[in-house]
This record gives sequence, structure tokens and C-alpha cells, in this order.
Amino acid sequence: MSKMKIAIAGANGRMGHMLIEAVLKADDAVLTGALDVPDSPNLGNDAGMFLGEKTGVTVESDISRALEGAEYLIDFTRPEGTLKHLDYCVKNNIKIIIGTTGFDEAGKKTIAKAAETISVVFAPNMSVGVNVTMKLLEIAAKNFAEGYDIEVIEAHHRHKVDAPSGTALKMGEVIANAIGRDLKECGVFSREGITGERDPSTIGFSTIRGGDIVGDHTVLFAGTGERIEITHKSASRATYAQGSLRACRFLADKKNGLFDMQDVLGLK
Repeated sequence: MSKMKIAIAGANGRMGHMLIEAVLKADDAVLTGALDVPDSPNLGNDAGMFLGEKTGVTVESDISRALEGAEYLIDFTRPEGTLKHLDYCVKNNIKIIIGTTGFDEAGKKTIAKAAETISVVFAPNMSVGVNVTMKLLEIAAKNFAEGYDIEVIEAHHRHKVDAPSGTALKMGEVIANAIGRDLKECGVFSREGITGERDPSTIGFSTIRGGDIVGDHTVLFAGTGERIEITHKSASRATYAQGSLRACRFLADKKNGLFDMQDVLGLK
């Protein structure tokens, strides 16, 4: 069986390093390309330099060179960059795994349109644990739809540029769908001053940013006389990298289509 030919976008970032390391260690994958921004200090260097390894793959800013020979692109960058990479993948029949967060509705529609041509896994969090947690939240929400206030609390490192996190928003969507609500209408993303009593039909969000927190998410179901908390804490980005490889394996026989990690893990 031939190995999966994988290129990594954002090769010089924290997540990019984790993805490169995961691909290099995987028995069924080979690193074929490393893409980064034009002002990256690592352009022209070996993609494995941070590990002290020689991979023979050079970090490139030119997408045509970086993705030459690639069957898959794993992208955890920023929306504007990901959409440019997506366009190239559509034109060159390259499968894409998107872990980037912060897309607006137009961006999400562009991804859905691309999936008519190529296969795409698009998920705000590639962690297996987080996605199992999503399933637990769906079950919990159906039982706590009445008489319980629902709050989503998330914490990330100081460098994260979007809030709430894509994972927190996805958790809110899962809960809202489970209880027949629309998150766009019931989500509350800020509170300040005299807010009045809490509307029991809402789903609240709280955001914490600080230090090097990889990613913590808690959903609180607060009722009268009891509180139920479902929490996932990430200690390493390695979980996202391993989930991304599982997504690549899932797409191996998919010509096109839009999928998420619930599809990859068979949780739907």
C-alpha cells in the first residue's frame, strides 16, 4: 500500500511543527511539502530542521513548489491563507484537511463549494477526545434542555487571535441543534453592566486568554440544586496532529465531499 503524500501549511508555526513531526513518525505517510508565509525565517531550510532531522523537504512560500506531488494538504493557518490554499487544491485535485478557525459565513460557503470538487475535512478541532466530547454534549443537552442554564467556557494561549474559539462555537452549535435552537439567535457572547436576569433560552460563552494554555473547554449545565460540567483539556497539540492524520486516512477513498471529525470517527 502506497504512503499518503502530505504537505503542511504554516510549517514554521507551533501546529505546523507538530504536524510535520507526526507525519514523519507515521508509517503510512510521507512528507512531500512544507508551505509558509513569504517572510518566514525558515524559508529555504529543511522542514525537519527544528527536530534536527534532514527530510529533503524545503520550506517554501510558493504554493506550486510546496504542493508539488502532494495528495493531501493539512492547513491550520488563518482564514485568508487557507482560502487561497483551498483554491489551489481545487484546481489541482488535492484533498485538504482544514483545522483553521475564524471563518465568516462567506468563507464557510467557499469551503462547501470546493467540496463539490475535492474531498475536505473541515473541523474546528481535530482532537479525537474533543469530538467524543461533542457527542457527550449532544446526549447531555437533550436531557438538560429544560430547567438548566447552559454556559460554554474556553481558555487558550495569549497568541490566539479569534474568540470564542472555533471549538467553543462548535460545542454551542451541537448543543443548540440538539435542543432545537439556533445558536445565531440564542448565543450570548458578552455581558457587562446591568444585564437583567439570565434568559433561560440562551447559551452563554466566556473566553479566557493567557499564557501557554493549549486549549480548555467546559460546558456547564446549571440547574436548581445541581451542576453538571463536561470538560476537555488539551495538554499537547499532538492530539490535533494525530486526528489530522486520521482525517487523511478517512479521505483516502473519497473523491469529493465535505466531512468533519464526527464523520471521520464514525460518531454520526
